Amino acid sequence: MSEGSRKSEAASKRVRRTKAEQRAETLEQILDAAEFLFSKHGLHGVTLRDVAQRVGVHTTLMHYYFDDKKSLFEAVFARRAPVTSGRRMAALDRYAAEAGDQPTVEGALHAFLDTDFDLYIQGGEAWMNYAAFGALASNMPEGAVLMDRYFDPVVLKLVSILKRALPDTPEEDIFWGYHFVTGSLMNTLARTGRIDRLSGGLCHSDDFAAVKARMARFMAAGFQALAQRR
Repeated sequence: MSEGSRKSEAASKRVRRTKAEQRAETLEQILDAAEFLFSKHGLHGVTLRDVAQRVGVHTTLMHYYFDDKKSLFEAVFARRAPVTSGRRMAALDRYAAEAGDQPTVEGALHAFLDTDFDLYIQGGEAWMNYAAFGALASNMPEGAVLMDRYFDPVVLKLVSILKRALPDTPEEDIFWGYHFVTGSLMNTLARTGRIDRLSGGLCHSDDFAAVKARMARFMAAGFQALAQRR
C-alpha cells in the first residue's frame, strides 16, 4: 500500500470515529433533553417534537435513534438506573458484611437511602433531573414495569436485611414499612416545592442533605413501632 493510500485510509478512519463521536454526543443531548422534559411533564406530557426542539434538531432525526416516545422514555430510565441500583446494592452488601449477625433497621436504611442521596447531591443538575424523572415514572404503569426490572433486586436485598434485624416482625409489616419508605423517598425526589410553601421557607424540597440527615432515623422508628405493636 502506498504512503498516500495509508494516509487516506487513516483519514477515513478518523472521519468515521468523529462521526461516531458526533452521534454519541447527539444521543446524549437527546437523552438529557428528554430526561429534563419527562421530569417536568411525565411521559404523556412530552412529544418527540418537544425533545427535538430542546436539542435543536429536526424531529425526523429523533426516529434515527428511537422508534417512538416509549423507547426514548425507557432509554432515559435505563441510562442511570443501573448506577443508582448498583451503588445501593454495593452499600447494602458492605453493611450486611460489617453488621454480621446484628444488623439494625436504621443501619440498613442508611445504606439504602444515604447512598442514593449522595449520588443526587454530588451529581448536580443532571442527576437531580433523573431523581424527579424517576419519581414521576414510579407512579405510572410504564414506569412501574421499569422499576420492577431495575430495582427489585436491591429492594429485596434491603428487605432481607430488615427481616434479619426484626426477626419476630411479620413479613407483611416489613413490606408495608418499605412501602412507606419508598413513598417518602419518591415524594422527596419529585421536588414539588410543597414543603417550601408549607414551612414558609424553613424547609426546601431540593435540600437532599437535610432529608438524608433525618429520613433513615425517622423511618427506622416506624419499623420499630410496627414491631412493638405486634
